[in-house]
Amino acid sequence: MRVSVVGAGLGGLALAQGLRGAGIEADVFERDPEIAARFQGYRLVLDPTGFQAVRDCLPTGWHPLLDEIVMHASAEQLILDPQLNEIGRLGAGRTGVVVDRQVLRHLLLTDLTVHTDAALTGYGVLADDKVQARFARRAPATADLLVGADGVTSAVRGVLSPQTTPTDTGVRFVIGRTPLADEFVNLSKAYGSKITGDGVSLLLGAMRFRTPPKQAAEQLAPYVTLPDIGDYVRWAMILPPDGSLGDLTAQDAVLSRMEGWHPQLRALIEQTDPNNSTLLSIRVVKPAERWASGPVTLLGDAIHATSPTGGNGANTALRDADLLRRCLIEANEGRQDLLGALDDYERQMFEYGTEAVRSSLEKLPAFAPEAKLS
Repeated sequence: MRVSVVGAGLGGLALAQGLRGAGIEADVFERDPEIAARFQGYRLVLDPTGFQAVRDCLPTGWHPLLDEIVMHASAEQLILDPQLNEIGRLGAGRTGVVVDRQVLRHLLLTDLTVHTDAALTGYGVLADDKVQARFARRAPATADLLVGADGVTSAVRGVLSPQTTPTDTGVRFVIGRTPLADEFVNLSKAYGSKITGDGVSLLLGAMRFRTPPKQAAEQLAPYVTLPDIGDYVRWAMILPPDGSLGDLTAQDAVLSRMEGWHPQLRALIEQTDPNNSTLLSIRVVKPAERWASGPVTLLGDAIHATSPTGGNGANTALRDADLLRRCLIEANEGRQDLLGALDDYERQMFEYGTEAVRSSLEKLPAFAPEAKLS
């Protein structure tokens, strides 16, 4: 069996790793001109299902390294004012495994065949039921299965399920990261909490590595190359509905909304890496009706993009990868045919993916009361 995976995000790479470990050929096609063309290095909280999924997709020999580059964390999820006084609670605190997305992505990239500058223009099912993917600047690729793991604007979904389209919630947020210096130790109660004032909300989260990733790889898996980064604070400011930066940089736009805020909060933004801060929008994809059976399917944000306030986007994509991996192994070993395996995957994925989108939108008003949820 040969599988073409479109999209080199966490879900697509985890699937490719899992298939590779099972002896199934998997090629990854990424539209970016190079694998590190965009910065993708913010912290994620993986729940037990998501973390187990990524472990199951990786070779067991890499598990000690994976365990060394994550941290276990819990947060009280307080609501604080701009002077860091507690004024409420968001609800039950979250617990899980915290991982840096850029570091995890580099681990998942190890030993995979990834074709960059491969923007999908379409695909076709051939007479022998194989599927041929077409690209703008490279030769077509033929496989037994095409998996669209290419995000909210999925080109694969545009052909397979054109009735499934993204919904813009109207919420905009600026995200960035700042090295975790000693002067920010007093901000610890704000990690995992919401700081609210002047029509905006600021969310902070700490990323502390047990061992710096580059050093951990050198010690535990010298054949793996991980980024040379240290501990940091990930921050995100949710702007008023349809907010924009105007002519300001992302960093200056945040500071302009923090007049009179606690000096350590302002210092945190002032010391951020300006190259790693950007404006993003919150768009969701709700699974519509199932598409016709065939050798093409979808994974992750391509079919069920969630609001980040739900904390379940990466977890659900990794769950997809592990579930699809297991279904394809059954097909490859002759325990069922390919279409039957895909039906099993899609039936389960639609159920929990729909719930993931719903629950993420349910939590969005706590951070952005005027979000468009219809």
